Amino acid sequence: MKLVILGFIASIVAFGGTAFAQMSTVVPGEYIVKVRNSSTGVNQQGVRSRLAQRVSVKGAYSKLGMYHVSVRSLASASAEVEDLKQDPDIEYVEPNYIWSTGANSYSEAASQGYALQTLVSNNWVATGATDYSQFSSSVVSKTAVATAWSYSSSLSTNSGKVIVAVVDSGLDRTHPVFKAYKSDGTGGSGALWVNTAEANGTPGYDDDGNGFVDDINGWNFVTNSPNVNDDNNHGTHVAGIVVGAAMNIFQRPLPESKIQIMPVKSLGADGSGTTATAIKAIDYAVNNGAQVINNSWGGSNFSKALLDSLTAAYNNGILIVNAAGNYNSNNDNIPMYPANYDLPSVISVASVGSSDSRSSFSNYGKSTVHIASPGESILSTVPGGGYNYMSGTSMAAPFVAGVAALALREEPQLTGYQIKQKLLANADVIAGLANYVSSSSRVDSAKLLLAVQASSGEAASQPQYVYSSSRYPASASDSAAGGATGCGLVTTAIHDGPGAGGANPTAGVVFGLMMIPMAVWFVLRQRAMANDPKNKRRHERFKMQSSIKVMVGDRELIGSMNSISQGGLSFNTDQALEKGGIITMRIQSPDGNEVIEVQGQVVWSEANQSYGVQFANAKQGTLAMIQQWTANLVRS
Repeated sequence: MKLVILGFIASIVAFGGTAFAQMSTVVPGEYIVKVRNSSTGVNQQGVRSRLAQRVSVKGAYSKLGMYHVSVRSLASASAEVEDLKQDPDIEYVEPNYIWSTGANSYSEAASQGYALQTLVSNNWVATGATDYSQFSSSVVSKTAVATAWSYSSSLSTNSGKVIVAVVDSGLDRTHPVFKAYKSDGTGGSGALWVNTAEANGTPGYDDDGNGFVDDINGWNFVTNSPNVNDDNNHGTHVAGIVVGAAMNIFQRPLPESKIQIMPVKSLGADGSGTTATAIKAIDYAVNNGAQVINNSWGGSNFSKALLDSLTAAYNNGILIVNAAGNYNSNNDNIPMYPANYDLPSVISVASVGSSDSRSSFSNYGKSTVHIASPGESILSTVPGGGYNYMSGTSMAAPFVAGVAALALREEPQLTGYQIKQKLLANADVIAGLANYVSSSSRVDSAKLLLAVQASSGEAASQPQYVYSSSRYPASASDSAAGGATGCGLVTTAIHDGPGAGGANPTAGVVFGLMMIPMAVWFVLRQRAMANDPKNKRRHERFKMQSSIKVMVGDRELIGSMNSISQGGLSFNTDQALEKGGIITMRIQSPDGNEVIEVQGQVVWSEANQSYGVQFANAKQGTLAMIQQWTANLVRS
């Protein structure tokens, strides 16, 4: 596609994204539809039949009574959704939100500012090594990791391996830490979950009847395939932290892991996924034996569909560990999900550094964030057999998940709710955390393990969970267009910055450009964070308007541009473009004397019903020229 900008004129503009902005982020035209629980099976079939007449049904979650649908025309989306909401058998309709990891230039990269480096295995690991080296020695001694290992029952005594579902960007199954264990020391730790029915079954056949063919090591809900390979780094790094909380992943030969990682891929190469992929991933984990679910991703929009999915996990006794977010903001005032869901088995985790002080990037909340865990400069596994440093609550959460899983081995009948209570009651109280997490504490591995062992024979129990809408903001399912959304850890339009732990740590920053109205909560958020230099807009945005021509094959679409920055531009057209499509733009300078050509990726703002283009691969010289052009324009 070719997009030609004909000229610049100052005009009104909507707000543009920064690395810490909250943006309306949904898949255009896609929704999650929930059928009322009171509907009978016949009615549900009738609902699906009626849905098929109105919209395209992309997926079904029969146990949850949910459907993933898409409208046939973006222009008629509001009317279609309003029509669906009038159906007496439909409980709610909400947008298919986009969720994301926290890969940004300061919170997921090495926090001290040094470049990420992939460490070659033989430069780090050592034969017979006993030191726990995933983070600083001062924190190691405080969290009592190695001590907990010595307390843990042996595999010969307790052969059960706790399954931890890592709902993330996938896993490098060939990494030494995850490969099959061999007693002669030539294999890995055996930390990868194996679906034995499929592994020993017939290729191309659903041997265990779970609805997934050849799901030997999990499932990829992004491509709907058994290929769970990690194309982002994040999932492999998170999984290594889970395993590393229960054994020394740097020791050679590797000991046998007491934890199994079930990789459930719901995030793509850019670190983002949707409500639809998240629900499918969680449902898969629940139905295939996971006892712990780790979610190192999030967003600012309340999704009832995601809550309903996690409620099913809670009802199955599963512990749910969520990263609190990397905005240095108060989750009590500005909720982040799934961290802020009030399910009794949810643990929301903040990050601390080597001094047990809250990390500068970490979200907090005296009522909504439960505990702190090490999350700065954590060394863990990355695709290709190496190791990398990353920082963030994305790293703090899996440490808690791993510690909890190690404890759960001792009394596997305990529910996630019971493990949560013991974890919070047996953590180390840190005075400096009193105003940041509800327990005022940082996790202590050894104390938790001893407390669980002391409860030998305790029967499984947990309170009944009753949803109350009063505990949550108005759901976007109450409106056709949806409310303000965004990513809890980083906006989905912002991918890997320099040194970030994503698929391309050296590729340069990709800047977000999606427009939304200024919501009240966002204004309050910006005021609270205004004095923090890390939270300033990375690139200034300028008010402009020009007519544009977008060539799509033989069609010429006429539209108008609203704003521009070094990150990208926003525009409107009368016809739909394909989100994610790459277009080439010829941009004319304000004085008409210069023209540059730059490629960009089409993004969509559901709230504003407008398009944006990310300058994802622009050369620095091109961006510098845009900066020069906009020097005298009015800032937005």
